Amino acid sequence: MKKNENSIVSEDVKSYNLKGLAELYEVSPKTMTRWLIPHKKSIGKRTGYLYTPRQVRVIFEKLGDPPNS
Repeated sequence: MKKNENSIVSEDVKSYNLKGLAELYEVSPKTMTRWLIPHKKSIGKRTGYLYTPRQVRVIFEKLGDPPNS
């Protein structure tokens, strides 16, 4: 993974639920769900309500860094 000064991907990330990810990207949870559907296979299944830090990194790689990151 390349390290960018302004990139969340290069930093340590934490677990997020769907609502938390939607807030990062400034969209509704419904929109976030739609954005994640095409990447479901590479992201993997959530652990309970949370995406693991590894899954969150994959989401950031697939969707790009959230705004204002």
